[in-house]
Amino acid sequence: MLKKVGLLGLLMICFLGTAVVGLANDDARKAIERGNAKVAKEQYEGAIEEFRRVQKSAGDLYAMARYNIGVCNYELSRSEEAVAEYKTAIEARNGHYPKALYALGVVLEDLKRKEEAAKSYQQVIDISNGTYVEAYYRLGVMAVQAGNYENAAALFQEAINRSKDHFPTSHNNLGVAFALLGRFSEAEREFKIALEQTGNNYGDALHNLSICRSRLESARAEPLALTLDVKQAEY
Repeated sequence: MLKKVGLLGLLMICFLGTAVVGLANDDARKAIERGNAKVAKEQYEGAIEEFRRVQKSAGDLYAMARYNIGVCNYELSRSEEAVAEYKTAIEARNGHYPKALYALGVVLEDLKRKEEAAKSYQQVIDISNGTYVEAYYRLGVMAVQAGNYENAAALFQEAINRSKDHFPTSHNNLGVAFALLGRFSEAEREFKIALEQTGNNYGDALHNLSICRSRLESARAEPLALTLDVKQAEY
């Protein structure tokens, strides 16, 4: 199961570049600020109450508030409610809300709704013109889990390229895909890069490198006990 840690980092305290005018929007902004303060204290129910004060007429601020409610519901293990809130946020911005689409994909993965999750990640890529590299990473993880190793390798490589070659979790997972394809020399290279980029502080990559080197030194075809990093993207 994916770890929830990280989604809170998606809470948006900025205001999407929109000029906030009028008393109604000022009230909406203050409600979001109060909600964010409660989230920081893990007071999710109280935060939801604040975010719900934001009316639909507040436009982008409304979309932000519904997104934040989704995050709170996810932290409270109310996944279906989180899905509903993310979809409301996305609809409020006419589908152009990459963060909400990505978060939606994460929850759908948790719910084992893989096809829907993949569709959400692909939408993230499409509307962000490929700049939301985490979506490539998650699609790569799903491809490995489905046994589509060639596709997974291509997706992890794309994530690495678009992150300007600093994406250790993608390097580790690209190494896993290569190893599962029997391309052990290439896998070894990727595990080394992952370790270099983390100052050798990456247990999964160290474990995988050891297995890969053992396979390169041996002709035995034992099962590969590799570790795929399925946490949210870190780069």
